[in-house]
Amino acid sequence: MADEKVDDPELCKGEKQETAVDFEKLHTLFVYDELGNKICFSDIFKNQKTIVVFTRHFHCFVCKDYIGDLGIVPPEYLQAANVGIVAIGPAPYKFIKPFKEETHFNYPLYTDPEREVYKTLSLTEKMVHGDGKNNKHVKQNLFMGTLRSTWNALKVGEFEGNIKQQGGAFILGPGDVVHFAHIDENSLDHTPINDLLEKAGVAAVSFPKDKRE
Repeated sequence: MADEKVDDPELCKGEKQETAVDFEKLHTLFVYDELGNKICFSDIFKNQKTIVVFTRHFHCFVCKDYIGDLGIVPPEYLQAANVGIVAIGPAPYKFIKPFKEETHFNYPLYTDPEREVYKTLSLTEKMVHGDGKNNKHVKQNLFMGTLRSTWNALKVGEFEGNIKQQGGAFILGPGDVVHFAHIDENSLDHTPINDLLEKAGVAAVSFPKDKRE
């Protein structure tokens, strides 16, 4: 998709359908940091091109593997391209700190517990699981990973986010500009991180399941 500023940009939805980003609405929406502070969503990409990844619930082992890999991206690669990385989850903000600790994710992580940003971006809300054959970031066995996710949710007593909510990935900014958008059609339909980096103008990174020179 061309890097051009438009008022009502059309974006691909899972490479199939099209949707539009309502920046006017996004300017009115907030996400939360780990202290419970409200952050205007559009401020995240106001001054810098930013890779924004939306996760499923925080017990999702697929998301943990993906966010863990996203955190591997060296800061100097981002600085060289003047690009930021942010992740957003649908859980209450009290779960941000343990999720970051478990995934070793050191970039900004916010939550949208009411999923207002998710809804405005037309992110899918349906329980659909993929097969994982082409996913470059899932490292856990799908069956055992699902069991662990369920067991962890039972221990905590809640799922840390709507279990039907799917995620997505966007490259936004600076300002009301869309460079790329992908809306996950199922729990394993993540955009490969190196694809995001390439589209954002960032050098590729070698991941455990996506080796690069």
